[in-house]
Amino acid sequence: MKVYIETLGCTFNQADSQIMAGLLKENDAEIVNSIEESEVAIINTCYVKHPTEHKVINKIKKFGQDFPEKKLIVAGCMVEIEPEKLHKISPEASWIGPHQVKKAPEVVESVMNGQNIRMTGFSREEKVGLPKLRSNPFIHIIQICEGCLGKCSYCCTRFARGGLQSYSLSAIKKEASQALKEGCVEIQLTAQDTAAYGKETGEKLSDIIKEISAMDGNFRIRIGMMHPKNMMDDVDGLIEAFNSEKVYKFIHIPIQSGNDQVLQDMRRDHTVKEFKEIIMAFREKIPEISIATDIIVGYPTEDDDAFKDTCDLLMEIKPNFIHLSKYKHRHGAESSALDEIHFTDLKRRSKYIESLKSEITQEDNLKLIGTSQKVLIVEKGSKGGFIGRTNSYMPVVVQNAEVGSFRVVKISEATSTYLKSLE
Repeated sequence: MKVYIETLGCTFNQADSQIMAGLLKENDAEIVNSIEESEVAIINTCYVKHPTEHKVINKIKKFGQDFPEKKLIVAGCMVEIEPEKLHKISPEASWIGPHQVKKAPEVVESVMNGQNIRMTGFSREEKVGLPKLRSNPFIHIIQICEGCLGKCSYCCTRFARGGLQSYSLSAIKKEASQALKEGCVEIQLTAQDTAAYGKETGEKLSDIIKEISAMDGNFRIRIGMMHPKNMMDDVDGLIEAFNSEKVYKFIHIPIQSGNDQVLQDMRRDHTVKEFKEIIMAFREKIPEISIATDIIVGYPTEDDDAFKDTCDLLMEIKPNFIHLSKYKHRHGAESSALDEIHFTDLKRRSKYIESLKSEITQEDNLKLIGTSQKVLIVEKGSKGGFIGRTNSYMPVVVQNAEVGSFRVVKISEATSTYLKSLE
C-alpha cells in the first residue's frame, strides 16, 4: 500500500508524522511524496491558530473534492479539539489522535479493507525510541515530553495534548546516540514546553542537554520552546548546558504580552520582570545568544496602553526572532468567553508590530555583514544554494556546500529574516 503523509504545524507534529511513517514502513507500506501516487493520505493537523484551522479545513475539503476515490485519515490536534466539525466536513475520514500515532499501521490497514476507524483518546505510552522516517536525513527530532503544565486562557492545544508526561532520560539518550551513529548532525529536542521536562519526575531539561552534548561527534543540539515560568528554577543550569559548543546559542522563550495584567489574564504565571531577568542572565553569560519570542496581538483585555507596553518591551529586549499572532478565539479556550477587540484595532496593532519586528531584526542582522561565521549546512535551499545555521541558529544562504557539513563563511548580505554569503 502507498501512503502519503502531509504535516501542518510544529516540530512536535513533524515528529509524530515521522513516527507514523517509520511504523508504516516497518509494516511494509510505501511512503510516497504526493497524494497522486498514494492509495491512502494522512493529513496531520495543527489547530493552534485560527488561520491554521482554516488552512486545515480547506485542505481536508479539497482532498474530498479532488480525490474522492482515495482514502483519507486525519491525524493531529483537530481530532481531539473539534471532532464534531471534523466529522461534519469529512464524514468518511478515519482518525488518528495525537496520542494514538502508534496505531497508524492498524488504522491504515483497516482503511484499506474498507473500514472507517477512529483511534482517539489519551495514552501514557512513550513516543521516544519509536522508529522514525526522517524528512531530512541529517536532522533528528526527539520528543522529550508531551503535554504541558500550563493553563493559558487562549490555548486549545492543551485539550489535545493533555497534561505533562516526561519521557525517560535513558530512552532519550539512546535515541540521540542512535541518530548520531546514523549520520545526523543536528538533534532537535522538542515538546509543547521543553522547560517543563521532568517537573513531575525530578529531572531537568538541563540534564538532557548536558548528557547529549557529552556524546562523541561534531553536531549541534537545538532546544525547542521554553515557557519562562518553567525556566525560572533552573536558569543557571540551563546557561551552563547552553555553554557547550554543541548547543545552538538560541532560546525560544515566548512572552506573549509586555503587560503584566494581560499576562495575568492570559494565565501565563510569569511577569515581564521575570522574563527580562532570564534574558539578561543568558545574555550576560552567553553574549552571542539569539532570542526568539512570541507575541499575541489583540488579546481581549489588551488596551492601547498594554499594547504600548508590548512595543516598549520589544524595543528594549530586541529579540532576534519575533513570532506574531493576531488573537482569535479558539475552540474551548477560556478567553473565548470574552469579547474580541475590534478588527480595525487588531489590524492596526498587528501592522505596527510587523514594522517594529522588521526594524529590530534587520538592524541586528546588518551588524553581521563582514563577519565570518561557522555554519552547519542543514538542507538545500528551495530557490537554489544551501541553508546553513550559525552557532546562534541564524539562517544563512550559501552558494556551494555539502549538506551535513560545517563551513566558515563570510556574511555579505543581511535581511530581516536571513543572512547571505557569496561563498
